[in-house]
Amino acid sequence: MNEEHQGTEKQEAQGGSGATAEIQVPARQDDILPDKLNLLPLGERPFFPAQTLPLMVSEAHWLETIERVGRSPQHVLGLCWSSAGTETTPAPKDITMVGTVVRVHHPQRTEGRVQFIAEGIRRFRIVRWISEQPPFLAQVEYPAPPEEPADKVKAYGHAIINTIKELLPLNPIYKEQLRYFLDRFNPEDASPLTDFAALLTSANGFQLQEILETLPLLTRMEKTLLLLRKEIELAGMQAQIRQKVEEQMSDRQKEFFLREQLKAIQKELGISKDDKTVEVEQFQERMKTLVLPEPVKKRIDEEMQKFSFLELGSPEYSVTRNYLDAITALPWGKYSQDILDLKRAREILDRDHAGLDDIKTRIIEFLAIGVQKKEISGAILLLVGPPGVGKTSIGRSIADALGRQFYRFSLGGMRDEAEIKGHRRTYIGALPGKFIQAIRDAGTSNPVIMLDEIDKIGASYHGDPASALLEVLDPEQNSNFQDHYLDVRFDLSRVLFVCTANQLDTIPAPLLDRMENIRLPGYITEEKELIARRHLWPRQLERAGVKPEQLRITDSAIRQIIDGYAREAGVRNLEKQFNRIIRKAIVRLLGGKRRIAIGVRDLNDYLGLPAFRRQKPMMGVGVVTGLAWTSLGGVTLPVEASTVHNNSRGFRFTGKLGQVMQESAEIAYSYIAANLGHYGADVKFFDGKMIHLHVPEGATPKDGPSAGITMATALLSLARGRRLNRPLAMTGELTLTGRVYPVGGIREKLVAARREGIVELILPEDNRRDYEELPAYLRKGLKTHFVKRYTEVAAIVFPA
Repeated sequence: MNEEHQGTEKQEAQGGSGATAEIQVPARQDDILPDKLNLLPLGERPFFPAQTLPLMVSEAHWLETIERVGRSPQHVLGLCWSSAGTETTPAPKDITMVGTVVRVHHPQRTEGRVQFIAEGIRRFRIVRWISEQPPFLAQVEYPAPPEEPADKVKAYGHAIINTIKELLPLNPIYKEQLRYFLDRFNPEDASPLTDFAALLTSANGFQLQEILETLPLLTRMEKTLLLLRKEIELAGMQAQIRQKVEEQMSDRQKEFFLREQLKAIQKELGISKDDKTVEVEQFQERMKTLVLPEPVKKRIDEEMQKFSFLELGSPEYSVTRNYLDAITALPWGKYSQDILDLKRAREILDRDHAGLDDIKTRIIEFLAIGVQKKEISGAILLLVGPPGVGKTSIGRSIADALGRQFYRFSLGGMRDEAEIKGHRRTYIGALPGKFIQAIRDAGTSNPVIMLDEIDKIGASYHGDPASALLEVLDPEQNSNFQDHYLDVRFDLSRVLFVCTANQLDTIPAPLLDRMENIRLPGYITEEKELIARRHLWPRQLERAGVKPEQLRITDSAIRQIIDGYAREAGVRNLEKQFNRIIRKAIVRLLGGKRRIAIGVRDLNDYLGLPAFRRQKPMMGVGVVTGLAWTSLGGVTLPVEASTVHNNSRGFRFTGKLGQVMQESAEIAYSYIAANLGHYGADVKFFDGKMIHLHVPEGATPKDGPSAGITMATALLSLARGRRLNRPLAMTGELTLTGRVYPVGGIREKLVAARREGIVELILPEDNRRDYEELPAYLRKGLKTHFVKRYTEVAAIVFPA
């Protein structure tokens, strides 16, 4: 096998200074190849003797190596494959021991790289390293392949040629490589043919290096044939995939052209229209059913005229089309007929809600005005109450009673005024505001729109949505509401707005002024029990797919769940407890039980120990129970006063009190200290004493003036050393002159007192009207004292 190619040629070598020199290349003979070679590692694939390729290497790492080759008489270089790559200088252990000696032609430096043409000569093997640092230098040998039977070599050669012929039709690149090979080698020369065949494959570096290191020709040809067969399979799969993709693309293109031709033929015959014409006719058809104000009709006509001249590919086309679609989809002049029947409305409210008689009466009174006027318009209701008391469902019942469409969306966390008034059409993806979307979805211009969680609306650099709501919720302005997207006026005056909130503190005053406030207090135990029996329990059974005869619960068990597991003002947590019970009961039903009855004794098994236990009100010297209102309903609020030491006079309070409550505590301390003698206590009691006032629970924030008389009574009890002789609770604001001012949340506070079993109350005289407006069943069994001054409180608490 002859792996050396003889001849002479000129070669340009570039040195470190950039100057070029013309070098005469001597005759190439095997016996004059040097036994010491400069080595250059390659990172992608091994280099074979049958190759002649341009190579490019880093100037920083390998310039000196190329310069040494250029100064040598033979201009030969050893190329070895490195499995570690050449991004960094590889170590000798990462460089293969068998490589290819090449002749270097035309070295050039270009932008930090050195480029040269490498002409493969023959294989070599490293005997030992002379320099293990760049420039690498090693002593090498040139092993000769063993002799092989000529007939076997010829047979394998024909097999390789036939396999290459199979590979050629699968990829045109192979044809170019084969043409280049035939220009340089004789196809009957088996060794170059084998190396060339291996290079045709997409084998990885390890597989090709194995071919390079295999000196016996027959063994090398067997390995190459195996790689060729794998390459044929891979190329065949790629060809099939490419053919499928091309067929699909061809079919789609054919279908597209046929459809376009069909459209053109149908258009010529007058039996079809293009997309734009269809959309224009659709918009015009919508307009026939609408009662459009003159400015709106003028705007639509202008947009339709512009739309008819726009090309389908124009960016303005989709903007104009979306605008026409939005404005013609609105129910201009369409109103649903109100059902003004108070009896029917009351039946629907009673059907959907148990209890809340005073709230239902307020709603009926509101609807009565509409019956008198023959229409309901210009109304904005605000339902305020703790979570789970039925605010959203009441809004739905109002819509049902009036026969109107109902649409609800939440304002909680809304921070962009464009959500209210829409985006201008100049923005990408612009949309109308929530109110216009609600009108479009409802299909009428007078739906009931519920604005949920209006107390949780936000503000940001995008704008203030609460300020944008002022126009919407003002009956004097919303008849000419202008959405930024539509840019025309729309009448919202016939819409009934129902808002919900948990508290009023976070609602801006101008916005609150535009709404009629209806407060929904928490439910008492009897109301919860009725709601659970009529609504919650049947609904949970239905959702779980359980028949009522399969799972029953006693009235006493429902009452125990309300008292021990769900004392909240609303019924949402009560519904969750029912859901827990049903889940566990279903497991038992699936386990083989046919019917399950749940009583009080079974609750611990289903729900665990009660979260709330009935406790007697805290009593003792300096301990008084107050009443407070929170966004979750009414609560009892025990107040404790105690003497810390007698070293110096002072007063401190704890319990995470807000600013108003801290002032109430200071007023109570000042008032009692100034009037100790009047109330039968030692006038010097506070002299030299540090008094500590605490309001449990310490981790819960508290604020408001309602605990004024409660704190004063706790301090008076401490000063007189006398405890209250019976459970009672009180609420009221105290002034420095001893007057008792009214407070809010009377219903919620009464519910909290009844829940704790307290039946004697002290309320401000100015709250008598609020108390008497409460339902009789809520006042039943309560002993209530109304006071104007604190002297009356002291006389009730500490009778002579």
